[in-house]
Amino acid sequence: MSQIPVALQLYSVRDDAARDLPGVLQSVARMGYDGVEFAGYYGYDAVTLKKMVDDLGLKVAGAHVPFDMLLGDRLQESIDFHRTIGNEFLIVPWLNTEYRNSTEALQKTAEIFNGIATALAQHGMKTGYHNHDFEFKPLVEGGELPWDTFFGQTTPDVIMQFDTGNALHAGADARPFIGRYPGRALSVHLKEFSSTNPSALIGEGDVAFPEIFSLCETVGGTRWYVVEQETYAYPPMECVERCLRNLERLRQS
Repeated sequence: MSQIPVALQLYSVRDDAARDLPGVLQSVARMGYDGVEFAGYYGYDAVTLKKMVDDLGLKVAGAHVPFDMLLGDRLQESIDFHRTIGNEFLIVPWLNTEYRNSTEALQKTAEIFNGIATALAQHGMKTGYHNHDFEFKPLVEGGELPWDTFFGQTTPDVIMQFDTGNALHAGADARPFIGRYPGRALSVHLKEFSSTNPSALIGEGDVAFPEIFSLCETVGGTRWYVVEQETYAYPPMECVERCLRNLERLRQS
């Protein structure tokens, strides 16, 4: 069983976290997660968040940070916040259409990311991008995939946070992309996709997790596995615990 730690993307349990973030973090630690990835801070300041996770023995595996929070004067604000909470990975979870609606737009966006990566490197931090499904649909018939356009233009310092479920929703298997960009999948979102069960948990669908683990652990450079669940056959907190148990079994097989 590999030693890559497992975090929970807190967006998976966002309603629970909005009601009681300290209670959610306690439960996540009890379940056996090694860390958390933030997607919002629920009104807590950086010092308080840091104390919460430290007291529970959790690590901050990353955070989903809006793109505009990494631009201009807001970049220093973000650096200060994430330095305080102990976060190294500032991942952009979404790009507005104007940043990705053409090859030229993607190339310009890649240049912006390269500049952000250079600025963050001085502080021991990295930026990256998290996929949905549209990055695996060519902008023109027969054209290059937006994912390849973007990561072909960014430097190796820009993290490729591959979301296995989102990609497979577009018919894109994670395996060739992890192999194509060695050392760049530092943080990987483990999300299930099933063509027959929209609420499938990790290990219950079509994602080839064992082979993905092998690639992450050999060529991907992966430092965190991040569980994310966005559809629910059970209450969200139960879903993420079941995902972790399923993941443990998959990693031991």
